[in-house]
Amino acid sequence: MSTFAKLTPRTQRNLGVLFTAGLLFWASLASLLPTLPLYVKSIGAPDDQLGMVMGAFAIGLLLFRPQAGQTADQQGRKIVLLIGISAATLAPVCHLLTQSIPVLMLIRAFHGLSIAAFTTAYSSLVVDLAPPENRGELIGYMSLVNPIGMALGPALGGYLQELTTYAPVFVMSSILGLISMTCAMFVKAPPVMYAPQDQKEKDQFWQLLISDRIRVPTITMLLVGIAFGAIATFVPLYIKDSGVGLNPGLFYTAAAITSFLTRFVAGKASDRYGRGRFITAGLLGYAISMLVLWQATDANQFLLAGAIEGFGGGTFLPIMIALVADRCQPFERGRIFGLFVGGFDLGIALAGPILGLVSNIVGYRSLYLVAACVAFAGLIVFMTLSSKSVADSFRFALGYGKDPYAVSKVG
Repeated sequence: MSTFAKLTPRTQRNLGVLFTAGLLFWASLASLLPTLPLYVKSIGAPDDQLGMVMGAFAIGLLLFRPQAGQTADQQGRKIVLLIGISAATLAPVCHLLTQSIPVLMLIRAFHGLSIAAFTTAYSSLVVDLAPPENRGELIGYMSLVNPIGMALGPALGGYLQELTTYAPVFVMSSILGLISMTCAMFVKAPPVMYAPQDQKEKDQFWQLLISDRIRVPTITMLLVGIAFGAIATFVPLYIKDSGVGLNPGLFYTAAAITSFLTRFVAGKASDRYGRGRFITAGLLGYAISMLVLWQATDANQFLLAGAIEGFGGGTFLPIMIALVADRCQPFERGRIFGLFVGGFDLGIALAGPILGLVSNIVGYRSLYLVAACVAFAGLIVFMTLSSKSVADSFRFALGYGKDPYAVSKVG
């Protein structure tokens, strides 16, 4: 934490308030993870409709993500941050107003807006405030809001549901969002930086998407998003169907613990040793966790799969954000983050209906074999296409080469 101590008091305060808001935001969102699939199932939805409801979350992500990035660059990060937290505050209680599948899909799409706005603004703010030479370290520390929130939220939601009914869980989620928004009001965002006139034509959506520096990270995030969708949507149902007697919230808690421990060290190490080897390790962790889920037959194996998935996510996601931050200028950061993380959103959107159909045909167990293949595909894409050539990509992915697309200092 010596790096944090070297920051100015104003920056320390900003990061502290931002961290608290982020922690409460993710706890709010994660408190519904073990509850929502069971709630939708309880109102009579089959697996394919359940997948559609859960996948509709990503529709809001996909529709709003580009606008969130553009607004963050042009109007400032804070307004986008507050929009995201507002959606996270309102959406949970709206689930209690209907049992109609189409209406629940609309509510889920609105809820998806929350992550689109919040993660774009939060990541941009952290990178704005972080010194380039310590970027990976500070992103790693600030991204701890995700595993801590993902540890607290599901445990609270799962146990509250067991003690009461579904309604208090949704109300608790909204209250956590409201406290998060109160904290976010005190964030002091850096001033907006505008693109030079000769750069504006290069910043159009498709020009950014097809650029070498962004295309492969976006494709990799898409494939990881599909694997993550299998975790977020079907694990509670798989655990219940297997009859192992495990609270599904504990799966997410196990993932959050290892994700927390990993993020604490991986970001700083990536500043020193480069991003590639850590992204590769994270992708491998995702793939192995899906294979363990495929073979899981008791509670300990489910918890092991959660722990490995947490290692994968805790390594891959923050270091991939640092990689993309290395590859962009401040005036385009919001749009590029919006586009790049949009690949993850699309993966989640595809995971719900596609994997729901797979589960109807071959069952939950074989679904995770399919997810493992998708995660391995992401690993292959990164290891062969992340640099100027296949050979250079292998070297970079294994930590023996520099990132040719970096525009700022990176270890």
